[in-house]
Amino acid sequence: MPRTIKTAQITKTVAKLCAEANRSVGDDIYAALCDARRGETAPAAMMALDMILENSKAAGCEKLPICQDTGMAVVFVTIGFEVHVEGDINEAINEGVRQGYKNGYCRNSIVSDPIRRVNTGDNTPAVIYYDFKPGDKVSITVMPKGFGSENMSAVRMLIPSDGIKGAEDFIVETVRAAGSDPCPPVIVGVGIGGTMEKAALLAKQALLREVGSVHADMFWANAERRLLARLNELGIGPSGFGGRTTALGVHIMTYPTHIAGLPVAVNIGCHATRHKTAVL
Repeated sequence: MPRTIKTAQITKTVAKLCAEANRSVGDDIYAALCDARRGETAPAAMMALDMILENSKAAGCEKLPICQDTGMAVVFVTIGFEVHVEGDINEAINEGVRQGYKNGYCRNSIVSDPIRRVNTGDNTPAVIYYDFKPGDKVSITVMPKGFGSENMSAVRMLIPSDGIKGAEDFIVETVRAAGSDPCPPVIVGVGIGGTMEKAALLAKQALLREVGSVHADMFWANAERRLLARLNELGIGPSGFGGRTTALGVHIMTYPTHIAGLPVAVNIGCHATRHKTAVL
């Protein structure tokens, strides 16, 4: 018999994740920021990192959002084949966002139409992605994506002859053009392959990877190391004040693609790239 999960449980979980994600930095990111501070020598960059770390601590202690831009709620849901969700899961997730953003004192940033721009008043609708795998669990990840960093993201449809050099040059160019706007030090998610929209989704999913982790494929692990070194040579630094740390990490995800294409997407995350996960 399938395991039944009621939508009320999903709503409660999403509400909790929305509030928690917006007021806490992951342990991996906090550790990377501390490492960056220890290695920094530029006075302005040291000051910026001190303020970033102090803000992170204060947000956790006071249970208030890390940043005034509490983002658009991006929700990744993985559902086990042996799970039956009782009710409308889309509405359950959006209700969780409504409750979480209200109870977590998070800013409502979503407009109902991209041109006419009337605020929905409750930060819905969320952007929801579903995946399925064997098992009887449901995994929910909430990623509040602020648009200071989202606006600096990009997709380019390269051609196969551009190769790894062309892809890496585009990634570096995108971060250089972003400058201080995405609140560095940044985390850079990269999607390579698939189609235009698949590459963009991979780039966003890459931001969920633990900072400091190494790609399982040595070819791509080496590419990540080269890119991180190049980005930290740009001199943008924490909050744009110069220094050694423009990026905390570069995470690449790939997918098979067409013989005629080489889609590359870059999704930039700020120094507080926020996400929380729960398993039901």
